[in-house]
Amino acid sequence: MNTLSGQALPRWRRAVLKVGSNLLAADGGGLTPRYAETLAAFIAASQTEGREVVLVSSGAVAAGRALLRQHARASDGLAARQALAALGQAPMVALWQSLSARPVAQVLLTHDDLRNRRRYLNARATLRELLQLGVLPVVNENDTVSVDELKLGDNDNLAAIVAALLDADLLLIASDVDALYTADPRRDSAAVPVAQVAALTSKIMAMAGNSGNAAGTGGMRTKLQAAAKAAAAGIPTALFSGREAAAVQALQQGKLHGTLFAAASSRMQARKYWLRHAPAAPGRIRVDAGAAKALASGRVSLLPGGVLGADGEFHRGDLVEIVAADGTAIARGLSQYGAAEVRRLAGRHSREIGDVLGYSYGDEVVHRDDLTTTNSPVAPGGGISA
Repeated sequence: MNTLSGQALPRWRRAVLKVGSNLLAADGGGLTPRYAETLAAFIAASQTEGREVVLVSSGAVAAGRALLRQHARASDGLAARQALAALGQAPMVALWQSLSARPVAQVLLTHDDLRNRRRYLNARATLRELLQLGVLPVVNENDTVSVDELKLGDNDNLAAIVAALLDADLLLIASDVDALYTADPRRDSAAVPVAQVAALTSKIMAMAGNSGNAAGTGGMRTKLQAAAKAAAAGIPTALFSGREAAAVQALQQGKLHGTLFAAASSRMQARKYWLRHAPAAPGRIRVDAGAAKALASGRVSLLPGGVLGADGEFHRGDLVEIVAADGTAIARGLSQYGAAEVRRLAGRHSREIGDVLGYSYGDEVVHRDDLTTTNSPVAPGGGISA
């Protein structure tokens, strides 16, 4: 255990837990449950308490390399590593399934999935449904097709993006180090752990060292980058040692033995700020007087019954303006449906969506979590996609 005394962990209902390769790779190659068992027990205990956990797990490349150990010389190139990732996905997910009494679902994402608003909404809907079903989602980068991400070892940053995607309350990063230190403790005996970080300044970033194990491709710098992304989305980050059973078990008691990175603002402020200031699609949605009055409160979703029509062209996932019948801007939000679909649904009841379109993306044209009014003040939240 490091010299940090336990500090209070932020209260949370939904968390994203990132586990790196260094905690899963066996010394002789392949994967080991040595440290994963304690982490899986923490996940199970959290689920029993009614909390939701999404796991972002590395380890696929390490698992694939062990399966083809006799071809290790051919595993240095990018294409070979992509093949190893494809081969290792199954044993990586199997490891977590063997440690979980609940079903485990594999979700493969790339950064492009989360930059594209339509795929963003689809990914979020799938993950939310899995959580509602009581399933443990195991997220990994789709290394088989992700070139830049595989080269960068970016699961830390992916975890931060997934946390923002799901409106998580907390990002947990289980590492092979127990905290952020003032310098690399392996090279500087005077380095001391940092308990709390209020902001990711250049001075803090300079404390980052390199990855300490060949099994992983990230390092402290990518963890700090992830913490910065999460902070901008209004989500605090807890960094702790996944190798210390006591540190993992303390999390269940609401105590952190590690480094806590504060959020830059509230999650709602960060999300609403982005919705307020991000460029909108050229189209807009017109609503009737009843919907305009309801939306002005900022606490309701836009249902098809209050829609009069749609102007211009926009697609599912686009940020659009919402206006009253006289053209007065009321709100902005991410549309669950494209312009042509909105026109067909105008004035309809939500239960008719499936009959009208032949499919449904949900009861709302714009969900209240994806909507902000245009006349209420919103504090800056750091400029990250919500």
